[in-house]
Amino acid sequence: MRFLLDEAQTDFDRTLDRLLGAADTPGAIRAWASGDGSAGRALWRRLADAGVFGLAVPEAYGGVGPLPVELAVAFTQLGRHAVPGPVVETVASAVLLARLAECGERGPAKDWLPGIASGGAMVTLRAPGGGPYALDADAADAVFTVTGEEWGLTVTGQGWGLATSRDHGPAQPSLDPARRLVRPPTGGVPLAAGPSVRDAAARAADWAAFATAAQALGAGLTLVERTVAYVRQRTQFGVPIGSFQAVKHRLADALTGLEFARPLVHGAAVALARDPGGAGAEIAAAKAAAGEAAYAAARTALQLHGAIGYTAEYDLSLWIGKARALRSAWGTPSECRARVLEGVPKGVDGP
Repeated sequence: MRFLLDEAQTDFDRTLDRLLGAADTPGAIRAWASGDGSAGRALWRRLADAGVFGLAVPEAYGGVGPLPVELAVAFTQLGRHAVPGPVVETVASAVLLARLAECGERGPAKDWLPGIASGGAMVTLRAPGGGPYALDADAADAVFTVTGEEWGLTVTGQGWGLATSRDHGPAQPSLDPARRLVRPPTGGVPLAAGPSVRDAAARAADWAAFATAAQALGAGLTLVERTVAYVRQRTQFGVPIGSFQAVKHRLADALTGLEFARPLVHGAAVALARDPGGAGAEIAAAKAAAGEAAYAAARTALQLHGAIGYTAEYDLSLWIGKARALRSAWGTPSECRARVLEGVPKGVDGP
């Protein structure tokens, strides 16, 4: 099966590539890692103006979504350019709030979704099983926390006047400097409770895994592209190392893995558009494939660059760290494969 973007989707892809290509994303990442979010915030507003976050927000709340195919396009470009900030978690929060509104809890959606769509609200999400930390809780305007014991949803953050920059815990080191793991403020305002929260949290986790898969695909593609450019320039024995057969094979294997993952990501987008609540297996397959392919691309890039590839001052290290982090974010490869196998009828052997 082939998945081809239409003209509008292709134009959107090119527009985002130009927008992000003109921005100094490596500089924004390094500033973000040090706690200076000004460049990241400016980039966030430009992405919102381009309609990225509105793709996950229903029209009734100021968005144009949900549009999973366009989100796949957008998040592949976000991964290509290693955009910092809780982009996945903001989309997941939008999905969670929209699903709660469908279940009758419309208050939180009215309060937050218009701001998410416009870029005025940068939010993050802490879900059950994700540990005590929330991604970029120190930079976000709000932290949505889902508790699994009684299935409640609370919100804390500066946007509600409940927290200051001193209320959250210190940032923890991460494989990806653009991903700051922070213990969010305690307490918060209860927003909803009960089975509707459990259903909405499951839906949000699916969309988070889907967006993470697209992001990983983009990061892997950039790793291959930058490595190809490097091996054409680096010489050994008087010739570019890119002319060596072993180098060609490593790069071909890395690109093949990514190109096999691409249709799975697009297939997950089509499945989400068709049945938002029944695309779990497709999303898990895409997440496992894209995460593993990006990780393989990172290993290839590091091997062919040598030690310089892992040097913090060298931009490639930012994509290597991102690929490693995204591999396990919102579902490890083993967890995703197990979820795919849950949908295989018993007694049916694989190929």
